[in-house]
Amino acid sequence: MRPDRFGDPAAVRALVGRIGRLAEGLPRRVTFMEVCGTHTHAIAAAGLRRLLPSRVRLIAGPGCPVCVTPVGYVDRAEALARRPDVIVTTFGDLVRVPSSHGSLERCRAEGADVRVVYSPRDALAIAREHPRRTVVFLGVGFETTTPTVAAALAEAEASGVPNFRVLAGHKVMPPPMRALARDPAVQVDGFLLPGHVSVIVGARAFEFVSSELSRAAVVVGFAPTDVLQGVEALVRQAVEGRAEVENLYTRVVTPEGNLAARAVVDRFFEPADAVWRGLGLIPGSGLALRGAFAHRDAGLVEVEVCEPVEPRGCRCGDVLKGVIDPPECPLFGTVCTPAAPVGACMVSNEGSCAAWFRHGA
Repeated sequence: MRPDRFGDPAAVRALVGRIGRLAEGLPRRVTFMEVCGTHTHAIAAAGLRRLLPSRVRLIAGPGCPVCVTPVGYVDRAEALARRPDVIVTTFGDLVRVPSSHGSLERCRAEGADVRVVYSPRDALAIAREHPRRTVVFLGVGFETTTPTVAAALAEAEASGVPNFRVLAGHKVMPPPMRALARDPAVQVDGFLLPGHVSVIVGARAFEFVSSELSRAAVVVGFAPTDVLQGVEALVRQAVEGRAEVENLYTRVVTPEGNLAARAVVDRFFEPADAVWRGLGLIPGSGLALRGAFAHRDAGLVEVEVCEPVEPRGCRCGDVLKGVIDPPECPLFGTVCTPAAPVGACMVSNEGSCAAWFRHGA
């Protein structure tokens, strides 16, 4: 643990003590959910769950964009990659996500041109280098990464690169939070809001959590003290019978967010229904390319895609909903490991299963 003001062991102990004393005033056990993969990883790495009192349960939600990407999306990406006139570009984690009958990694081993890039602009550069082939960027991510894809699209439009396309798999966080708050199987009392997403959309974007869902919510950073301060605030609200949205990450997050980033996203994308692994079809939870940019939409490229098949025995869906903890999946740590993942939650560093496997319960 870092010996600074955000990870100082003495500060952590003090916060844990305050949370424990506050929790004595709770009428029942409460459950709070983090909806950010970086939070999931940070919480597991610092061992914060085991420091909390028994009346405070912290569960992971659908905060990992790779994890919530449905099998059907990966199947379509594979089908595109098998076309000889297509180069598929993607961030590294998605390459190893299981599809219905393999993965992009296996597809590449069989001869498909699948390339790992570090940004959408890298994919755009490949499109410039290969003008006779269609270069598809797999656009998977939440509000944090979507602006970078929109910026690459703007550059492609401005510089006249006709062979750059995006397979849109972008998602937005408010709709699944609504679904989870209303799901009786989950019973969430409050949320630790995603810090990175909040930088883009602003803290005000989550006011619906209190006004519409009557739940408490706190925007927090990623250091141990950030997270524990958020838990303390949620416990205090539960004890006092309040349901408010608090921003404890004011050093980074503003009420309105990044207006320039949101504007470039709005130029190219519009709300759309989207399928989430474990949560199913959620209205308005995705982003699709606007009709004016159909020539950039890789989803319109004709390919043959079979009915998606989920990995047998995998309970990633229940993990993403917070219904079970990763070790409760019968595949966890046996046939499903980071070296040989069966489910998407074991692939990404931000996945709940990968975090639990690497850092323990």
